[in-house]
Amino acid sequence: MPKLKTSVLSAVFSIMLLIGAGTVMFHYLEDWTWAESFYFSVATLTTVGYGDIHPTTDESRVVTALFILVGVGIVIAALTSIGSRYLATQEHQLSDSITRRMTRRLSFRSKNSKRKKK
Repeated sequence: MPKLKTSVLSAVFSIMLLIGAGTVMFHYLEDWTWAESFYFSVATLTTVGYGDIHPTTDESRVVTALFILVGVGIVIAALTSIGSRYLATQEHQLSDSITRRMTRRLSFRSKNSKRKKK
């Protein structure tokens, strides 16, 4: 379980770090408010891209392109890691549940067959 928590926390931390870095970067590059910079970072990393705010200088366009190329890949990898860990946990719980049910049924059948022999 500790490895699971570490993996998920690392993925969440990666996403938060990217959003934070993008927020600071766009705040200073574009002179946007902190809220606008945060909003743009999240919209960009989630590939929503509403288009209501956008980079206005060549410098910020290049930085945005690099942010997209690096950031989207990292976010996808992080979300994949979180999702796969969740599914592995669910699979393990289901497997344990099935094993317990089968053990109970076999135990019940074994007891019944012993009673019938008497």
